[in-house]
Amino acid sequence: MKHLGSASLLAISATFRTVVADVDWTTAYSKATTALGKLTNQEKIGIVTGTGWEKGPCVGNTSPVAKIGLPSLCLQDGPLGVRYAQNVSAFPAGIMAGSTWDVDLIRERGVAMGEEAKGLGIHVLLGPVSGPLGKNPRGGRNWEGFSNDPYLAGIAMAETIKGMQSAGVQANAKHYIGNEQEKFRGSATANIPDRVNHELYLWPFADAVKAGVASVMCSYNRVNGTYVCEHEGALEGVLKRELGFRGWVVSDWGAQHTTNGSAFAGLDMAMPGDGFGNNKYLWGESLATAVSSGEIPQSRLDDMVTRILASYYLVGQDKEYPSVQGWSSWNGGKGGPNVQGDHKKVARAIARDGIVLLKNEGNILPLKKPKSLAIVGSDAIVNPSGPNACVDRGCNIGTLAMGWGSGTAEFPYLVGPLDAIQAQAKLDNTTIVSSITDTPAEGATAAAAADTAIVFINSHAGEGYIVVEGSDGDRLTLSPAHNGNDLVRSVASSNPNTIVVIHSVGPLILEPILSFPSVKAIVWAGLPGQESGNGLADILYGKTSPSGKLPYTIARRDEDYGGDVKGGNGDDEYSEGLYVDYRYFDKRGIKPRFEFGFGLSYTTFTYSGLEITPSTLSPSIGLSSDLYDTIVTVTTAVTNNGTVAGAEAAQFYVSLPSSAPESPVRQLRGFKKVMLGVGESKTVKFDLRRKDLSYWDVVAQQWVMAKGEYTVWVGASSRDLRVSGVLRG
Repeated sequence: MKHLGSASLLAISATFRTVVADVDWTTAYSKATTALGKLTNQEKIGIVTGTGWEKGPCVGNTSPVAKIGLPSLCLQDGPLGVRYAQNVSAFPAGIMAGSTWDVDLIRERGVAMGEEAKGLGIHVLLGPVSGPLGKNPRGGRNWEGFSNDPYLAGIAMAETIKGMQSAGVQANAKHYIGNEQEKFRGSATANIPDRVNHELYLWPFADAVKAGVASVMCSYNRVNGTYVCEHEGALEGVLKRELGFRGWVVSDWGAQHTTNGSAFAGLDMAMPGDGFGNNKYLWGESLATAVSSGEIPQSRLDDMVTRILASYYLVGQDKEYPSVQGWSSWNGGKGGPNVQGDHKKVARAIARDGIVLLKNEGNILPLKKPKSLAIVGSDAIVNPSGPNACVDRGCNIGTLAMGWGSGTAEFPYLVGPLDAIQAQAKLDNTTIVSSITDTPAEGATAAAAADTAIVFINSHAGEGYIVVEGSDGDRLTLSPAHNGNDLVRSVASSNPNTIVVIHSVGPLILEPILSFPSVKAIVWAGLPGQESGNGLADILYGKTSPSGKLPYTIARRDEDYGGDVKGGNGDDEYSEGLYVDYRYFDKRGIKPRFEFGFGLSYTTFTYSGLEITPSTLSPSIGLSSDLYDTIVTVTTAVTNNGTVAGAEAAQFYVSLPSSAPESPVRQLRGFKKVMLGVGESKTVKFDLRRKDLSYWDVVAQQWVMAKGEYTVWVGASSRDLRVSGVLRG
């Protein structure tokens, strides 16, 4: 009997508009269809079934088919670089890339990761991430993604995918969908209302599909009661039919639960094949038997294989692609080719431009050749046992440059903050006094001996199969690790010129730190990867003006957030609905400590003028245009009226007309980062797609533009809106 997912609000659309990428799927499918005709069913089964846990050079491997020139496909983590490999780059995490608000840098990062993966013979690099989207501030893997705003996350997903696949590697958008916490991720259900799903959690995956993503990974959790990898509505219905996804769906490792159910739901590849080494395959011979008996149609197996082959051809992997060699420590490989190239340049640029300056009282920054400088805190140095001493980065010793889990990579090197500061101090003839422990008394002593003190603190998180300092993935608290508040208090009590540098996977409650008058500056340094110290020094010493902006809201209190990690059995009713992060703060009238999109610079910017073209929309536009067609352009002028060159991430927000169903006060629908010299002015243009001005109608099962007045704003953050106007629809 055909398997149907639970009757959920992730319904199969009765009517939908197919959105396909601007890539040559037609040619890819033609090649795939030709190759399919040469295969036996047994060969097809080998393509869709992983060879088993630890039974190949990569974390995921399929069976090769020599007669069509298909190698064993290599699937390898992860979203910030190649896992288990040496001589690769450890790029800044996704959340750091999102903090740059720079589409060019985000795409360059994708290109660099793709080039390194291809150089190692990897066919599918498992990333980028937009699940979790990050609705829960303590979610363990939020740092792997780009933002908890779907628009920013979607653009970052699309640009990363375009970059990776332009280099010849298949991208894998994950984890689809509702994987918003680590605790109970393998059993809990995310009960996501249909409109909420479309306007928040599905949104970045829709952008990924539009960008031509080759593959999507279904997540461990259930959605509305049914496991995602068994959910026909979520996979066949929404992802493949509604969004027009033409690539293939792979299970997260071990997220498949049935033979027939997963096949009918729309799963195309089972990974790793068996149950983590137990040699029990839900597909393999079981799938072959189901097809031969007629339980599963031959057409479904052929569809699986065609989709996998089409993606293989789409990115040109049939043409002189490198073979997998002994680079992976997964299977005992050592060394391998050095594929880093000049990628440290983009790594450093993101480590620098993703830094968010939260406070700078009295212009204490940039540093101006101080006579003496105290460096305090273990986060200032590299783990004394080496940056890769803890498997999958499963510890918090030394400076935090990435979270932990399968989304990590081996550091080829890690430039610690103290290392980079010492190098500059030598040039400036600055005396460095350091206390590289987290002991408050020692920190106070060091701070008292210098003109200025910089104290380093952090907050870590990761994937739930590793336990670090009592946390099995999700953060236990929104306070700094290792009693960081106490360390800051001791330093600030001893030095009137204290600077706090924070490396963190996500937002922290900063009220204790901000209560110390001696804390003159707060530098939010994120998860910067291998070039950590160099990127930080570039900002501290004013080699570049800070230009990062927060990709989430920093609250005053834990309870100010609308959602959090669920206890009990982990089931989540998504009762906050559309109101996640700044949407929740706006709805409830809560004043954040630092709002979404906030970030200071060493210069200042003004905004002037706002032009909307057209200012009135034709009634026919509502349904006649493609969702991704530009139907409105908005322009404004941004001027650097400060004293140094700098970059500004101008942000565009929109409010829907009152005729629309209840909606957020305003939503991000555009951003543009511009570099401006002193006194320079540039016109910034925002292209609004039909989807950007629409809401999801759960009855009509389509995107609808409301009639009435749309209020639009452009500004420096979600709460610092400088110019506004009205669009009539």
